[in-house]
Amino acid sequence: MSRLADYFIVIGYDHDKDRNGSSEGRIIQRFPETDWESCPFTQSIELFCRPIGWTLSAQRQPPEFFVAVLTDIDADRHYLSVLTFSESVAISPTKSDDGDSEEDSAVTIHSLMYSPKCLVLVSRLDYFETFKNCLGIIYTAYVDKLDVQLEALVGNILGCVQVPPPGGPQVRFSIGAGDRQALQPPVSGTVPSSHSATALLFQQLGIQNVLTLFCAALTDHKILFHSQSYSRLTDACQAINILQYPLKYSYVYVPILPAPLYEVLNTPTPFIAGVHSSLADDTADLVDVIVVDLDGGSVHIPECVNLPTLPEPMVSRAKKALTMVMNADLLMADYAFPPPSPKKPPSLEQKDKEIRAIFIRFFAELLTGYRSCLTVIRIHPEPFITFHKANFLGHRGMVDAEFVVRVLEGMGFGTFVAERGNPYRACDIFDEVYANIHDQLTVESADPDKFMEHIKDLAKQLHTNESPNPQPYVQKVPKPTEGAYNRIHQTPFPILDSENVHKILREGIEKQNINKIPLRPHQVRIVPMGTPITALVDRQRIVDNNARRLEVLRNCINFVFDNKISDARIIFPAVLRALKSRVARLALTQELSYHIRSNRAVLEHQQFDLVVKLLNCCLQNDSSMDENGVAAAILPLATTFYRRLCTGIIQFAYTCVQEHAVWQNMQFWEAAFYLDVQKQIQQLYAPHFEENHVGDKRDSFQSSPTHKNSELNVSKNCNGQSVTQEKRSSYRAREMGALEIAAEQLRTWPTLSEEKKAEMISNEESTVYSQAIHYANRMVYMRVPLETQKTMKALSPDWESTSNSNIASSLADSESIDAESGYDEMEICDVGASVIKFVTRFVDKVCNDSRVTQEHIKSLHQMIPGVVAMHIETLEAVNRESKRLPPIQKPKILKPTLLPGEEVVIDGLRVYLLPDGREEGLGGNMGGPTLLPAEGAISLTNYRIIFKGTPCDPLACEQIVIRSFPISTLTKEKLVKLQYTPHIDQLPKEGLQLRACIFQLMKIAFDEEVSPDDVEAFRKLSTKYRSPTTVFMTFAFAGQAVTQPSAMLKPIEKNASLKNFAKKTIMRTARKAGIAKQKAPKRKYVLPTPPMSRRSMSPRSSAGSDSESDRPASEALDDLSIIDEGEFGRSWLSDPKVIEKLMERPGYQDYIRQGFGDPSDGTARGKSTEQFRVSTINSNFSVSKSYPALLVVPANFPDDSIRKFARTHRQYRFPVVTWRHPRTKALLLRASGFHGRGLMGMLKSDPTTGTSTGEISATLHQERYFSCIVSATPNSTKSYKPSYSDSLTSLDSLMLSGVQDILPETPEVVRRSHPATGSLRNINNPKSSFLTLPRRTRTLRNAWPTFSRIGSIREKPRGNSNSATLDHLSPALHQNGGVHDRADLLHTSVQGLKRVALYVLGEKTQMKGIKVESFPKCDFIPVDFFEVRHVKASFKKLMRACVPSAPLTQETGFLKLVEESEWLLQVQNIMQLAGATVDLLDVQGSSVMICLEDGWDCTTQVVSVSQLLLDPYYRTIEGFKCLVEKEWLSFGHRFTHRSNQTVANQASGFAPMFLQFLDVVHQIHHQFPLSFEFNQFFLRFIAYHYVSNRFRTFMMDNEYERVEAGWLMDDRRSSKINHDQSDLDGGFVPRYQQSSQGLSIWDYIEKHHRKSTVFMNFLYSPTDQDSVLRPYSNLSNLRIWDFYLTEDLAHGPAYEIETTNKEIQISEEEKTDSSGQPLLRKMVNGCYDNVSIQLPNVFRQMLLELHKLETDLGHFQQKWKTVWDRLELPTGQRETIHRNFSFNTQIVKSHGRSIHKRSTLEILVKGKMLGEAAKMFSQPHRFEKYTYTTPAYCDYCGQVLWGLLKTGMHCTDCGYNCHEKCLSHVPKNCTKLKLVPDSSNSSANVSRSSDTSTLKSEELPVDTGPTYATYTPTTTNTEQSCLHKGYLYKRGALLKGWKQRWFVLDATKHQLRYYDSEEDTNCKGFIELFDVQSVQPIRNVQGAPKKSDENAFFELKTNRRIYNFLAADSKTAQTWIDRIHSFI
Repeated sequence: MSRLADYFIVIGYDHDKDRNGSSEGRIIQRFPETDWESCPFTQSIELFCRPIGWTLSAQRQPPEFFVAVLTDIDADRHYLSVLTFSESVAISPTKSDDGDSEEDSAVTIHSLMYSPKCLVLVSRLDYFETFKNCLGIIYTAYVDKLDVQLEALVGNILGCVQVPPPGGPQVRFSIGAGDRQALQPPVSGTVPSSHSATALLFQQLGIQNVLTLFCAALTDHKILFHSQSYSRLTDACQAINILQYPLKYSYVYVPILPAPLYEVLNTPTPFIAGVHSSLADDTADLVDVIVVDLDGGSVHIPECVNLPTLPEPMVSRAKKALTMVMNADLLMADYAFPPPSPKKPPSLEQKDKEIRAIFIRFFAELLTGYRSCLTVIRIHPEPFITFHKANFLGHRGMVDAEFVVRVLEGMGFGTFVAERGNPYRACDIFDEVYANIHDQLTVESADPDKFMEHIKDLAKQLHTNESPNPQPYVQKVPKPTEGAYNRIHQTPFPILDSENVHKILREGIEKQNINKIPLRPHQVRIVPMGTPITALVDRQRIVDNNARRLEVLRNCINFVFDNKISDARIIFPAVLRALKSRVARLALTQELSYHIRSNRAVLEHQQFDLVVKLLNCCLQNDSSMDENGVAAAILPLATTFYRRLCTGIIQFAYTCVQEHAVWQNMQFWEAAFYLDVQKQIQQLYAPHFEENHVGDKRDSFQSSPTHKNSELNVSKNCNGQSVTQEKRSSYRAREMGALEIAAEQLRTWPTLSEEKKAEMISNEESTVYSQAIHYANRMVYMRVPLETQKTMKALSPDWESTSNSNIASSLADSESIDAESGYDEMEICDVGASVIKFVTRFVDKVCNDSRVTQEHIKSLHQMIPGVVAMHIETLEAVNRESKRLPPIQKPKILKPTLLPGEEVVIDGLRVYLLPDGREEGLGGNMGGPTLLPAEGAISLTNYRIIFKGTPCDPLACEQIVIRSFPISTLTKEKLVKLQYTPHIDQLPKEGLQLRACIFQLMKIAFDEEVSPDDVEAFRKLSTKYRSPTTVFMTFAFAGQAVTQPSAMLKPIEKNASLKNFAKKTIMRTARKAGIAKQKAPKRKYVLPTPPMSRRSMSPRSSAGSDSESDRPASEALDDLSIIDEGEFGRSWLSDPKVIEKLMERPGYQDYIRQGFGDPSDGTARGKSTEQFRVSTINSNFSVSKSYPALLVVPANFPDDSIRKFARTHRQYRFPVVTWRHPRTKALLLRASGFHGRGLMGMLKSDPTTGTSTGEISATLHQERYFSCIVSATPNSTKSYKPSYSDSLTSLDSLMLSGVQDILPETPEVVRRSHPATGSLRNINNPKSSFLTLPRRTRTLRNAWPTFSRIGSIREKPRGNSNSATLDHLSPALHQNGGVHDRADLLHTSVQGLKRVALYVLGEKTQMKGIKVESFPKCDFIPVDFFEVRHVKASFKKLMRACVPSAPLTQETGFLKLVEESEWLLQVQNIMQLAGATVDLLDVQGSSVMICLEDGWDCTTQVVSVSQLLLDPYYRTIEGFKCLVEKEWLSFGHRFTHRSNQTVANQASGFAPMFLQFLDVVHQIHHQFPLSFEFNQFFLRFIAYHYVSNRFRTFMMDNEYERVEAGWLMDDRRSSKINHDQSDLDGGFVPRYQQSSQGLSIWDYIEKHHRKSTVFMNFLYSPTDQDSVLRPYSNLSNLRIWDFYLTEDLAHGPAYEIETTNKEIQISEEEKTDSSGQPLLRKMVNGCYDNVSIQLPNVFRQMLLELHKLETDLGHFQQKWKTVWDRLELPTGQRETIHRNFSFNTQIVKSHGRSIHKRSTLEILVKGKMLGEAAKMFSQPHRFEKYTYTTPAYCDYCGQVLWGLLKTGMHCTDCGYNCHEKCLSHVPKNCTKLKLVPDSSNSSANVSRSSDTSTLKSEELPVDTGPTYATYTPTTTNTEQSCLHKGYLYKRGALLKGWKQRWFVLDATKHQLRYYDSEEDTNCKGFIELFDVQSVQPIRNVQGAPKKSDENAFFELKTNRRIYNFLAADSKTAQTWIDRIHSFI
């Protein structure tokens, strides 16, 4: 019996603390006044009585009742029943001292206010309805002035009403106010009562939301409810709590949380809480809390919260049942004649019980078999039972079920096991449901109607549990009269007589002590076991699937123990494969245990090795959780099998199976220990039961308690026999389980004597203690390594090694490789101390839980160090003797074949070459032999990393596997964790992964014989050879001398002495200050943007930058970059022999071929051409360092003018002619992009002239230069004949070709076009097809984003490789840009598409400030192109797709990864730009100028591909050489920088611009195989060697550096290599000869081309090919280059021709038949052999046979080229074939030309479109987060954008809507912002400044200049290059403070730099605008400075981090946002 209520409290408003109508609560009275001993009084109750605060009210409020819940320190819950009513209070109209506040008006206006008063009952029982009645009676007696003493009512409630415990009788009582009440306890106290709470929750939230909350509560997440009703909050929290039955919620539980305690919600622990809806707005700061709106029916799950999914099929079954309960009419909704609805619909309480029944069944089904996994540790005096989680998950197949794992790890399940694990106790509803759920589900599967029937039966049981009395008692409860609370003259609640209350309380307690109600004790019984967990598995299916495997396994083990080792090894690989099965692993342990009982524990050496391999394979295939019990079964085996090393020294198997993570898992040791203790407990009590027979229990291989420390003891007291013996026994008695034994013991326990009880307790404690000793020894065995000098690694299952993506930074200058690479092994120095700590922690845990005496625990602590020390001493002898064993025969290390001059740096280290993600070479699905893994050695030379070995598979071990790559191509080194690999017995835990940029990958594992020092040396030296300090230390110059530059080329050192340096420094300073005058005779040309700084031998480029504009430069660097004509180049100008020798270079010879003249011949200008000349203006590299010495320029344009206007281009790379069309005479020019500040008027001032004079001069010279180009283009003055037979000879042909070239089937379209507007008007006609390009179309909503930033393609949506259909263009513009007339804009945009003489293809930034009228007959077209950073990122993704490090999954297939890399999109983009150039030059006859980026990356790609398509000469071997020499080498593509050839360039990342060009050539070659003299191998050869550093050709960044090196003029063809070994004392200092300077790749190719046909394309037909090629560029016509995919494991890459031939020769010599003759039959494998070598084409084969015949006959051997040229061609037949083209062929050609011209037109129209609409569509949006309450659509991607749980982004200006993920792709086309003033349109700089506050900001002109000096606020040039500047507050890390900095938005460097102050000249840091993803305003910033404007904060998000800034006000902040937006 217990009290109904513990305390009665009266709480009122504290008027003494009143402050403007708000105060605190005050306890006026409490009864009893002293605390109960069993229930102390809870403090701060007044907070929970008024959760939103104690405030006065102007109106009377009706009485309110709710129940709050408090939890005490013992986790017991106390229920606060609160009844609140109002009392009148007279208020004097006085004003507050501190001024007005929000409630002042209420206080002063109303003199009569109402204060709240609360009557509170505190109880530990949850009879809420009874509490409400009792408090209601007290309030009724008070308000209606009943003739009842209030003291008597309170005393009766506290002292006279006693409540029986659950299962007791109904209690009827009265508290003395004429009332009749009844109180019915539930039948079972463990089953909670819900009334109708759960059904109400489902009504409020719905099924899915409640299931979500159910999942969140079970997986320990934070849940917060909010509602306007306190009662609803309590009911909802109670409902979630009840749904978890039989589990109990063990965390913070506060259904009603007061506002002052709101900070509790920031606790890191889980909770279920509720707050009033007035506090709902504050929940936005709770980032990890699930917020539930009960009134609105919504659940908000934060993004950081990841809820697991409920397991199937339980959740589907529950959803189905819940739907049938909550929406019973849903199934009949579609019936044509629905049955009549029931007269009495189910009540809410009935639904509540059915819902609870569904969830109880859910738990019963989820936990089916849990009792089989309970482990009995102690029975007496109190049972201690644990749960074997791994065993349960393994048998149920739920190891990967995150929900189940988290539930089992939660505190609720731990309490569940502690309370319900007892096998002898009172049972409740869940135990009955659990016992029958399996049978019920079986019945329901056969009869679905039984499903709801079972649920309704269970619901009836739940209803009976709450209301066992079938006849309800009619209660009588007085209630106040209606409106009584609103009486005007109501007296305050009286003060109760304390003595009277306590008197009644004492009398009631005494009466209850006399009249005790007899209670019926709870009926305890044995808990039903339910369905065993083993019965849930279909054993028959398992046996059927594994019968063959188990047979092979048993045969192998029998062979091993019969010492038939050879037979065992034959089937050993099959056994290893079989051990991937769980059943096979368990069977292995059982078979081995059978042989132990046969006394076969002592093994021979070979037997021991095979047994150890089997055990290791089992452990490797199992997880560290040991859910299958394999490790627990292996534990006794490993401590039983042993071999004798010598007399007195034996080695157990555990010394060879220690390297597994399971032995480091403490949970495994605890579970295994508890299982063995349970078996010992069973043995302790089993003989007492007759039905248990000795020998019928399963074998556990544990010794009896009398043999605690003996591992080898197998006594008669073992637990029984193994599974293998079960087959031999025809009878098996029933085995009594541990829980049954425990239940029986608990049943008989009360009847035993005290002596017997003490004996049992002692026996159990001794059993646990002995097992603890036993396991302490086992743990020492498994944890101490055999080599005790080695350190133990603290492994975990989720361990991952970190990778160092940049080798140079992590390894180059580090002393410790592991530390620098981030590979932390967590090494522990003292092995013994580590093991002692681990074992001691285990002993403390299990012994304390098992109630072992402290004396025994202390003795264990004393024993463990001694055991460890003795074991370490024993292992030293074992280790010493084990090393004396004869070593296992390993394959011989094969020596790699080396190139001439290649020297071995590190000789072969024995390794395993492991398979990676590529399927080739693995056998299996791909077929062929299993070549990988392979065992061999890895060698490091001064050129390559080479692996050479043999496959581990015995069926393929006769073949040789070679994998190699040049050391210079190594891009990433990574330490990886290794998994079990077939054919390798003991694989190390970690390996090394080496990735090369030639699409090669090596995943290697070092053999145990390789010391860590050797591995460290290998990594360090590979890094040093990968990243030499200069290019002259690469292999290209190995064995060769670096001769000093000749006297003619040697530069004079500027500062040869300290005196000269000081003198020049002083003079330079004086000139700047104006003290000294500039010297006129020795004029220097200042290079404000030098291509690179002055270097002596090696290039120095800016690390990490993709453009030269990113390079930090200072005034000092600029001055050092000045080239003095008098110091350097005077000898060049005066020596014509140098010019003549230069003209012999292949690139310059091409100028002569095209007829541009020869600068060495003074008369050549007039003879060859009158319009152009080869200028020597840059012969001393004074104009541009990155340009060649000789340039083709207009003949009538003087050199001085060139020098002046070159400043208008980046890096001074002004336009030069590179090719001329032989027929149309149109010109192809190349240059860098114009400076960002505009083409005219914003140029950097020349220091020698005034600013305005320099600008005007450069402008005039540039206009004149362009006019010279235009005048030299013939189509500006005359017409010409087209290249093929059509009449489309102008740009109109390009525009109309879509109509007229697709055969005469489209006259309808032409006829429908509007005659007044011309053909371009048809762009708006949906039916017009001339611009319906063959591209992927998009919807109207998606049409505009295709016109994104021109000049830089930023993150284009995948699949949208081309522009949208232009038919949709105008509607899109109308929608997004506000263009009213759809046709006008396009019509206006393409007016400039008339025929002009010069097209300039450039970037979007060139559009600003261009005065088109200054450039007649010129048109400027902005185009899309991919920047270098995009190419870098794409190449990384392509490498991961083509050479994956792990097998690809179905979700990430190969083709999907290639698509995501966007590599083919970039190839397509280059082909389209080149195709447009071809059409303009060839069809239109106009000249084309390519001006992209810095002119050395994308420009070179487009120009090169264009010439290849236009000129057949470049499609020959000699012509391709000229093309590469001219466009890539002479014009300064930065090979050293882009290929990371030196250590200085490592940080910039590998950028394969040249590889991309070769890929484009490969695509063209594939479409036109008859047009190229060279074959595909030629392209792959160059692609391989341009990064191999074997040849000097692709070294250095430009011609200037090659001149400095002195080998540009070297004509020697080949060099003699010194074969002496290099002196590697310092890492890499070879002995150079003094005669040569590296080998050219062209010489090498020429030599091999003369000797063999390796580079020849025999399909080459120069007479039949088209002079101009027009390839298809759609993605369907592009293919993945086989260079990325193929490899040759037989000899390594075939591009090392010498080593390949030698390896093939060696292989053929070894493959002979029995007679010694070479084998005539050969098997070719795709990934092993090179098919083109092994199966040459017929031409090559016939030439080889001819060569062999000439040799055999002794004839003179003719060169193959001579023989090939003498072949007669079948001319007559060829003419016939040539002239009879079919009509289909003509259609195909016409269609190809049409598509090609459409692509050109698309580029032109799109460029002009953006040119005209740039001002309209260049303004950024102002996005803010927005919640959409109605369905909306993203204006970018077109997907739905709606939902209360998801927010989108909404432009506050124009209303543009988009997803947050689409934000970075949205075009900057806001139409409501004012245009940013463009200073290019005005001569004066407009500057505006804000008010003179501390934070100030200035608007500066948009256009920028080319200065790169450090920012100086007083410099005019720098001010012109700054887009914006001002003071801002910046916050560092999250917890750091705000600091004021001076910020400069530099448009030239594309950076946001900051300084300490405005006067500071040293930049403190910068933010790259290229990395900026978004910038947007933010609010509610934590830790903001005081008095800061809330709207002045904005956030800048980059790829690496997020920056927070604070401006002076919101306007200034918005200005900064807009400025930054305009440049991202």
